[in-house]
Amino acid sequence: MSDGRSQTLAAIRRSLKRGEIAGAAAAPLEARLKDHRRNLIPARATSLDHLGQVALFVKMAEGVQASVARVSTAADVPGEIAQYLAALNLPAKAVLAPDPSLDDIPWQDRPLLDLHKGRAEDGDGAGITACFAGIAETGTLMLLSGPESPTRNNFLPDTHIVILRDKQILAAYEDGWDALRAKNTGMPRTVNFITGPSRTADIEQRIELGAHGPRRLHIVLIDDGK
Repeated sequence: MSDGRSQTLAAIRRSLKRGEIAGAAAAPLEARLKDHRRNLIPARATSLDHLGQVALFVKMAEGVQASVARVSTAADVPGEIAQYLAALNLPAKAVLAPDPSLDDIPWQDRPLLDLHKGRAEDGDGAGITACFAGIAETGTLMLLSGPESPTRNNFLPDTHIVILRDKQILAAYEDGWDALRAKNTGMPRTVNFITGPSRTADIEQRIELGAHGPRRLHIVLIDDGK
């Protein structure tokens, strides 16, 4: 356990006026943490084969005002993004997350698509990121923080473009957590679940997009020839 985490937990124990739990009392708690018991999972995703789960993901994502474009290969991604930005009369420029999973995309094939790699800044109107998984049951994207995937890139640009591959779509949230644990790289500092663009209904109970983050979420789904 890190020193920072130890200090935080010690402070919580002091505020509760109790000491550290150890020995026999700690054993059932440690067993529960290691067990990773799955919660109740809706059958609408688990009852489908993978193609059905992909179709459900698209349906659920579009149902919450995300747009989804399906392309056959990674080579089609730059053209799709350029076309998407042009259709909205947006500048053909974006910040690209420094994620190695995006390196096989031939960005150079679209020289007029102005990309710079790194962290998003205030002036970046559009951002392109990868993601860890797509959750079919709700059309949700699962993104992990890290040096190659800065969390600010998911929220700062007004237009968020996410590259998702067919094989990354999983049935349920529990499948996403299982896949993350299977990486054996430890938990990231932040796991973001994104379902559609940012929205609020605080103003006269009307849905307003872009209140606390991107007003547009565009998912480019690579079918890999399937």
